Amino acid sequence: MKFTFSIFIFALLAAAPALLAAQEGDDYILREALWTRAATAAPGARPTVGLALSGGGARAFTHTGVLDVLSYSGFPVDYVSGTSMGALVGAYYSSGRPMEEMWRFGREAADLKVARDFKTIRMLPLLIADKLINPKHITRFIEAKLGGLDFKELKKPFACTAMDLRTGEKIIFTEGPLAIAVRASVNIPGIFAPVQYRQRYLVDGGVVDNIPIDAARGLGADWVLASVAENSTDRMPESVLMTLMQVIDIRGTLLAREAEKSADFVLKPQVSDITVADFDRCVEAGDAGVVEAYRRMDAAKEAYLIYAAPKLIEKL
Repeated sequence: MKFTFSIFIFALLAAAPALLAAQEGDDYILREALWTRAATAAPGARPTVGLALSGGGARAFTHTGVLDVLSYSGFPVDYVSGTSMGALVGAYYSSGRPMEEMWRFGREAADLKVARDFKTIRMLPLLIADKLINPKHITRFIEAKLGGLDFKELKKPFACTAMDLRTGEKIIFTEGPLAIAVRASVNIPGIFAPVQYRQRYLVDGGVVDNIPIDAARGLGADWVLASVAENSTDRMPESVLMTLMQVIDIRGTLLAREAEKSADFVLKPQVSDITVADFDRCVEAGDAGVVEAYRRMDAAKEAYLIYAAPKLIEKL
């Protein structure tokens, strides 16, 4: 009797790996079936997905890589919001332009001398002139890519944020001319002249909301994925101006750490050693976004499926 029981236990233990493998196989099949349903379902048949893109200057070009992977993986994105550089990338994506054009944007950034607006500014001339400057290279870049578009013409609903310099109020753009909204969102206070629009004086949205998660939910998103280009560089700034920019950048990072708690899923590509003005490293930042999004794609899908499962099963 004992011998027979021992044989049974031995057989059960020997079969355990196969049983576990079968269980894992069943779980995988179920996950894939649910994911296929989620990825192909209309927004009304599943929870809607919002994508919130943080600021971070050149570092935030990492969102391009994240978007590339989301598109390739078939991850549904219904709404997009962005702040500062995240507003530019998000607006570009929401316009329905091919992803390759976004990568070309990064490759051309150095040639178009976008960094010149940051790195060649000297504080003494600014003090002598007693006036702020207009970022002509960035303005040309935005006008070339987004000029003439209106929010209502975008392929996906989009929002971006800015701050009213006089009141400190957060302004969320969801309508009107797209280029001026993006210009306002990337407009660094204390360096570039405020953008005047509708009797407001507007500056960089990252000062008040570096990850516009609430803006994505305001558009209608049930579930929000945040892509965060966090700053933790230990490089000393090269000038007084770069010191000011780093202080603003650090403040944005501190705001982002608090804001990301309200996201349903967070991606943080490894771009912390890229400064806001390193526009010659845009493609490097984008590549980091690809790596991180691929690394965490299964986790993102699982997090969304857990949230979406009740609604998906309800529709079966």
